[in-house]
Amino acid sequence: MPDLLIELFSEEIPARMQAKAAEDLKTLVTNGLVEAGLTYAGAEAFSTPRRLALTVHGLTANSPTLREERRGPKVGAPDKALEGFMRGAGVTRDQLEEREDKKGAFYYATVVTPGRPAAGIVGEVLERTVRNFPWPKSMRWGAGSLRWVRPLHRILCLMTTEAGDEVVALDIDGITAGRTTEGHRFMGNGPFEVTSFADYETRLKRAHVILSAEERAEAIWHEATNLAFAQGLEVVEDRGLLHEVAGLVEWPVVLMGAIGAEFLGLPPEVLQTSMKEHQKFFSVRNPATGRIEKFVTVANIVTADHGATILAGNQKVLAARLSDAKFFWENDLRVARKQGLGAWTERLGNVTFHHLLGSQRDRIARITALAREIAPMVGADPHLAAMAADVAKADLSSEMVYEFPELQGLMGRYYAQAAGLDPAVAAACQEHYAPLGPSDTVPTAPVSVAVALADKLDTLTGFWAIDEKPTGSKDPYALRRAALGVIRLILDNGLRLSLDTLSDAQILRHQIDTNGDKAEAKLRDELLAKIAQHGVFGSAVRELLARLSDRPAWIDKVEQHEPDLSDDLRGFIHDRLKVHLRAEGIRHDVIDACLAMPGNCDLTLLVARVRALQGFLGTEDGGNLLQGFKRANNILTQAEDKDGVEYSFGADRKFSETDEERALFDALDAAQARIAPAMAAEDFEAAMEAMAALRAPIDAFFEAVQVNTDNGVVRRNRLNMLATIRKTCLQVADLTKIEG
Repeated sequence: MPDLLIELFSEEIPARMQAKAAEDLKTLVTNGLVEAGLTYAGAEAFSTPRRLALTVHGLTANSPTLREERRGPKVGAPDKALEGFMRGAGVTRDQLEEREDKKGAFYYATVVTPGRPAAGIVGEVLERTVRNFPWPKSMRWGAGSLRWVRPLHRILCLMTTEAGDEVVALDIDGITAGRTTEGHRFMGNGPFEVTSFADYETRLKRAHVILSAEERAEAIWHEATNLAFAQGLEVVEDRGLLHEVAGLVEWPVVLMGAIGAEFLGLPPEVLQTSMKEHQKFFSVRNPATGRIEKFVTVANIVTADHGATILAGNQKVLAARLSDAKFFWENDLRVARKQGLGAWTERLGNVTFHHLLGSQRDRIARITALAREIAPMVGADPHLAAMAADVAKADLSSEMVYEFPELQGLMGRYYAQAAGLDPAVAAACQEHYAPLGPSDTVPTAPVSVAVALADKLDTLTGFWAIDEKPTGSKDPYALRRAALGVIRLILDNGLRLSLDTLSDAQILRHQIDTNGDKAEAKLRDELLAKIAQHGVFGSAVRELLARLSDRPAWIDKVEQHEPDLSDDLRGFIHDRLKVHLRAEGIRHDVIDACLAMPGNCDLTLLVARVRALQGFLGTEDGGNLLQGFKRANNILTQAEDKDGVEYSFGADRKFSETDEERALFDALDAAQARIAPAMAAEDFEAAMEAMAALRAPIDAFFEAVQVNTDNGVVRRNRLNMLATIRKTCLQVADLTKIEG
C-alpha cells in the first residue's frame, strides 16, 4: 500500500492562516480520495511560512471495481426510452436482461465501473483542491488564472511503495508536480529531491526547516524560558503569540534583549501590549518586582555575531515605539491629575455610540442612572456606583487607549488612581467590562458588579428598543456575550434581583432618551428622574404626565408602554442561560420545566430550582415519581377532555374504598405540610425530598385501584385525588415538560 506526500511551496503564507490551511488541505484531499473509492490508514498535515505539506499513510493502490444493477423501463416501452436508458448505463441491447417482478417485466443492466490506479485519482483530487482552496484572501499573479494566498512556485506530489517512488502526473497552470523541494530561504543549500516523507522531513531539517509548527513552538518556548531562568526572570506566557511567532519562522532562533531604563516605569501591561502588537516580542518579567524588564524576540536565521545585530536593530525600533507609549502615558497622567476623568467623559459627547442610541456620553448617563438603582440590590453604595459608572469609560478618550484599544478599562483603573478616586471606583473602571467570555473572571466587588450589570443591561435594552436583535448567526453588537455576562454576574455573585424590573425601566429610558429635542431635555430629565425614583408605572410618573398641558408626541410612548420588549429580552436571556446550563450537563427539559414556573426573572432562584430538579430526577425515587405523576396527569387529562369538566375541587376521604386510597390521602397531606413551607423558604431540595415520599403510595394506589370505576361518585373522588397529586407535584416545577 503506497504512502502519499504532497507539498505546496509558495511565497510566505500569513501566520494566522497556516493552521487552518493545513487542516483544509488534509480534509479536502482525504475526503476526495475516499469519495473516489480509496481508503487510507492515517494522514497528517503540516505548515511552515512557505509551505503546506500532507502525508497520507497506507493508501490503497487502486480503487475497487464497482458493479451496479440498474432497473430500466418496462418491456415493451417505447424505443426512445430504452435507448436513453442504455446510453446512461453505457450498455448495448444484447447486454440487457429481462426480469419479472410484482409490477411486471422490466429491463435490467449491470454497470461495471473498473477500478483505477491511485495515482490518477490523486492527481485529479489535488488539482481540484488547489484550484478551489478556501483561502480567506487569495491573489493571481502572472498571466495564469490560478489563485493562491501568495504566488505558488512548486508542487511536490510523490507516491512511495516498497518497490520505489513515483511522481504523480499533474500540471496546474504550468506548475508541474515533481519530487523537488527546497529548505530555508537563506540557510538552505538550494533545491533537492526527496523519495519519501521520512526522507523529506529529515532533509528539510538539515536544510534548516522544522516542518512541524508544534515542534517550532515548543523549541521557542523551551529556549525562551531557559534564557529567562538563567537571569532570574520569567517569560510572560502568551500561547496566541507563541503560535503566531511559530508561523513566522522556519528555523527559530531565540534572542533576549533589554528594555531601556527610561521605559521601565511604564505599566507592565503597556509594555507587554506595545511589544506584542508592534514587534511580536515576548515580555520577560522580574518575579520579584512584577516589572517587565526584558524581551524575547525570535529570528529566522543564525548569524555570525549570534544575533547581536538583530537585537540592536530590534532595540532601536522598540525604543521608538516605547517613546510614543511613554509620551501617551505621561500626557494622560497629567490630564487625570489636573482635570480629573470628567474632562474625558465630556469629550465622549462627540463620539457616536449608535446613530439611534446617541453618543457615548448619553450612554454613560443611562448607565450611571441604572447603576445607582442596581447598587442597593448588590450591596454597593449608590453614590460610589454612580461615580464609577460616570468615569468608567473615560479612558476611551485617552491617548493611550486610542493607540491600544485593548487596554480600555485597565488604563481607566490607572487614571482613576492617579486622579485620587476611591479604590472601588478605580477597580470598577477596569472590571465593568468583565466577563468578556465563558472563561473570563467575574467581578465580585459590589461597585464593580453594579456598573458591569448596568453596562450590559443598557446595551441589551438599547438594541432591543431600536429592534436591532441578533438574527441567526449574526450578532454584530455582541449581544449574546452581553447576555451571558449578565447571567454570570448574577449567578456567580448569588444576586437576587428581578430582570424584568430593571430591563423594563431601562427600555423605557431608551424610548424617552431617543425622542424629543433639546428644548424638551428638562422634561425628559425630570421624567427619567421620576422613573428612577418611583418605577415605570409609579404614581409620581402618572402625576407628572397628567400635569402636562403641551404634550410632546413621544410622551405617548410612556403612557402606552407595555412590557412586550422586556418579555422578549427575558426570553433571549433565558435562551443564553439554557446554553450556559447545558454546558454543565443540565438537561434542556429540566430547564424548560423550571422556566415555566413563576419567578423565572430571578435567575439565582431559577437556577437553584433547576439544579434541585436535575438532582431529584437523577435518583430512583425521582424517576419513579415522575412516571407516577405522568400516569396521573394522563388519566386526569383524558377524563377532563371526555367529561368537559375540571377535576380540581379536592378529594374527600369518606369516599375512599381501599387502604391504598386512604394511605395516599395521608401521604398527600403529609407531603403538602412539608412542601408548602419548603417552597416558601425556597428550599427546593427539601420540597423535592417531601415529594419523593409520595412515590410508594402513588405506586400502590395505581396497582390496587381502578380510577375509572362504574361508581360515578367514587370515580369523581379518585379523579380529584389525581388532581391533588398533579397540583402537589406542580408546585416545584412543571413536570409535564419533562421527557420520558
